[in-house]
Amino acid sequence: MFGSTKLAIKYAIFALIATAANIGAQDLVTQAYRGAYDILASVILGTGVGLVVKYFLDKRYIFSFRARSVAHDTRTFALYTVMGLVTTVVFWTVEFGFHYVFETKEMRYLGGAIGLAIGYLTKYHLDKRYVFRADAV
Repeated sequence: MFGSTKLAIKYAIFALIATAANIGAQDLVTQAYRGAYDILASVILGTGVGLVVKYFLDKRYIFSFRARSVAHDTRTFALYTVMGLVTTVVFWTVEFGFHYVFETKEMRYLGGAIGLAIGYLTKYHLDKRYVFRADAV
């Protein structure tokens, strides 16, 4: 699947780091803001934090990608983000599904972690095929 066990382990560790950043950011938002849209705001902010963390880890340590310029890096990040939109739908569906069914933040976070795991597995293949190629952007 990843070509080597070492790469798969690194990818899994980075996925866990990004997941922790995502869920941590969500928890901070829900502690700081208790309004009508607190859950939605926390999920959006957490997704953004996780995306940025995962991009930098994947770019450097998984795909050994070096952008030719700031513009090239920006286009690569944009493509990485687009690939993430599909997997974000999976992640959000599972997280909000757990929130709806179980009605606790702990189960919502568990749903988020499960959704992220599914999404990251899918995203690896999308990124390998479409994003981190020399001719991709």
